[in-house]
Amino acid sequence: MTRYLLSLLFCAFLAVSCRPAIQESLDAEGNYAATFKANKHYILIPSSYTGKPSKMNLVVDAANVFEFVQDVTVAKDTVDYWIPVDVSPYAGQEVTLRLTGVEESDPVYGGVKLSDTIDMDYDEPLRMVYHFTPAFGWNNDPNGLFYKDGVWHMYFQHNPYSVFWGNMTWGHATSEDLIHWTQHDNVLKPDPLGAIFSGSAVVDKDNTAGFGEDAVIAIYTSDRNGERQSIAYSTDGGYTFTKYGGNPVLPDNPASRDFRDPKVYWIGGQWVMAVSVRQVVEFYGSPDLRNWHLLSSFGEGIGSHRSVWECPDLRKFEYGGKEKWVLFVTIGQDPNHANNTQYFIGDFDGKRFTADPLPYPLWLDQGVNQYAGQSYFNAPDDRTVFIAWLTSSAFSSTMPATKYFTGGMTLPRELSLKSNGRHPILASVPAPEVFAARGKASSLSLKAGDRTVIPGGAMGAYEIDLTFTPSGQDPFGFILSNDAGERVVYTFRPSEGVLLTDRSQSGLQAFPKEVASPVVSVIPVRDYYKVQLFYDRMVSEMFVNDGDAVITNCVYPSAYYDHVEVFGGAALRDVMSYEMK
Repeated sequence: MTRYLLSLLFCAFLAVSCRPAIQESLDAEGNYAATFKANKHYILIPSSYTGKPSKMNLVVDAANVFEFVQDVTVAKDTVDYWIPVDVSPYAGQEVTLRLTGVEESDPVYGGVKLSDTIDMDYDEPLRMVYHFTPAFGWNNDPNGLFYKDGVWHMYFQHNPYSVFWGNMTWGHATSEDLIHWTQHDNVLKPDPLGAIFSGSAVVDKDNTAGFGEDAVIAIYTSDRNGERQSIAYSTDGGYTFTKYGGNPVLPDNPASRDFRDPKVYWIGGQWVMAVSVRQVVEFYGSPDLRNWHLLSSFGEGIGSHRSVWECPDLRKFEYGGKEKWVLFVTIGQDPNHANNTQYFIGDFDGKRFTADPLPYPLWLDQGVNQYAGQSYFNAPDDRTVFIAWLTSSAFSSTMPATKYFTGGMTLPRELSLKSNGRHPILASVPAPEVFAARGKASSLSLKAGDRTVIPGGAMGAYEIDLTFTPSGQDPFGFILSNDAGERVVYTFRPSEGVLLTDRSQSGLQAFPKEVASPVVSVIPVRDYYKVQLFYDRMVSEMFVNDGDAVITNCVYPSAYYDHVEVFGGAALRDVMSYEMK
């Protein structure tokens, strides 16, 4: 006898008028249904990392809520977490949750529940303090970055229903200081044209598209049985969007299945789109964001072609009193056998990009956990503010490194061109807003071989600044560690012009074999090395010599690194630590 029948018998026994809050049914094919009145914010579905694949849908007034059914994993034995499905838009209405592949013995049957909160420990040990992470679920690429009316908007690739990739949706978060973020409702969800892949957003101040003055226009890839570019518009400042009825505005490219990640700018009196096509970038032009024509292609025979090019971006800079343009694209298999961002410096005439003769490939970040970055549209003072996906390795194919979320975003960075002594490079430094997040400052007295406590290090969120002056060509560096014997070792080798990051004893994670160990970062040889290291529970972001190099690597200690130790014969000065909040 099913649990539902038992509950009915119990009600009859009490001789009261009684209707279960959730009425369940399960047929012989494993199709499960739970009908309820939406009087709470969420319906929570038991899930686990090694559960069973299922298709999920919601039905309200006999209509499917999702334009395309969602993939979820339902718990088979134990429950690792609860999938939160927002039903607040249907408050007071009768809603039916449908799932496939359910058995009567599964925790789902009799286990789904209504709640006003997500049942989880938000402040789990490896959740970062001053880097963005989604409240729940998977995130990857930042999308549609734009600034308007004092607010920084960030959309992002998001799976609202799992800590693994899938159901690609645009999540949304805003900030007034680029550090502390408020997450809002998702804005773009999968539809018959496909999952919502990466893209950009612009503020159409002159109403060129006809959706209204100052409308926010999102340009994104629709992915299903091919890739094509679509648009959506917002008239409330970017909080809700309406998809354009004429999508796609740029149909599938017959030359390549890989045709994605549109980045759009206003250049020379027209909209210009950079879009990745296998291992090149194509540029398209449009007067109205709806009708596009091909301008040019770039990439044949230059740079790294180890894998598909993705997430292009094109920015204008000043260098040596001249206008220069930088095109950057993300790509897998950099010198550390990881995903990263390569870039090209040259000229753009409104139609065609021409690269200067430089020793390509050049790499924006020389760690192994930064990918798919994007710059802000409309940033104040013409600043080039850049945020990238902070990739997070999984402990295995079925076990994430974190419990309730996966991924995050790097610190906001400000980009510029500078010389490395031989040629121009794209320099990354922390955006000024990062320093406004500093808390208590402490001056540290460090001597080689002494292991010193980092003030506030027990919270796992701090910045350490220190400047080394080498003595000859001997190696030197520093170590972050905890009392569990876990450590990350940073070794400068001035004779080789490299910095090595050794994570082999860093904690819980056995890093993928294909990723280099130690991580090797090429840095210009200087008379001194100024280091700004931002540690936030599971990430180390290091900036060297005001943009000579930036190195982003994830770490997974069982306890936060709260000690620092220096080694080698280099002279040390200007040692400060800051608690970050």
